[in-house]
Amino acid sequence: MTTERLPRNRTYLMCPPKHFTVEYAINPWMDTTVPVDAVLALKQWEILRDTLGDLGHRVHVLDAVPGLPDMVYAANGAFSIDGMVYGARFRYPERGAEADAHREFYAGQGWRFAGPQHVNEGEGDFAYLPAAYGGMVLAGYGFRTDPAAHAEAQEVLGRPVVSLRLVDPAFYHLDTALAALDDRNVTYYPGAFSAASQRVLAQLFPDAVIADRADAEAFGLNLVSDGRHVILNTEATAMGDKVRAAGYLPVHVDLSELKRGGGSVKCAVAELRA
Repeated sequence: MTTERLPRNRTYLMCPPKHFTVEYAINPWMDTTVPVDAVLALKQWEILRDTLGDLGHRVHVLDAVPGLPDMVYAANGAFSIDGMVYGARFRYPERGAEADAHREFYAGQGWRFAGPQHVNEGEGDFAYLPAAYGGMVLAGYGFRTDPAAHAEAQEVLGRPVVSLRLVDPAFYHLDTALAALDDRNVTYYPGAFSAASQRVLAQLFPDAVIADRADAEAFGLNLVSDGRHVILNTEATAMGDKVRAAGYLPVHVDLSELKRGGGSVKCAVAELRA
């Protein structure tokens, strides 16, 4: 018998793709030769925002800044737990100023903010499970985030941080290879991680929903879940079937334009944990 999955209301931060384009390539999914449909990108983003709102969640909107085409990937700007924010420090200079915009947002909201000394890309490489082992942070490294940032985040946030090594360039952020389905369980694609990290995940999460490479390539792990509703892109049909079999309710949203920049649902949504 499948456990009943219960939703929990969340607060999110998103940034509209008003200046979104693929002007440079900093991950394997970006192709500067294929133009972005800006009108469609904004429409798809609005549907995602409205979907979250219709499910009962609150969505804050961060103003887009000209010259920062990747700001739509709002998950990368910071990572928060219990009103404490660990800021981002981007690997590539093209995205560096995004961190400033996020810091200003949190300052305006009265959050406690810690500026990072080490390179990290916010929720792109950090995931929080508040009911797993008393509250655990999973943290990815290998492509974008410096492993030293994991220790820094642990000191800032006061939660144990488990480092996981990413080994496949196609899955350059943790949020392309793993997602929290609720407060204690995850789904992940084992092949994105080193053999040792696979063993760690198997030990910590014996009941995880295991994805395959096709799911990951469809950005099916780049999802947002409230504990019951799992919002994922329309391409990830097989992943939708897997989470449904585990007792969750998949909600598909078309984000084909955002995939051109190497992101999908989760990349566009940061969770604000007051």
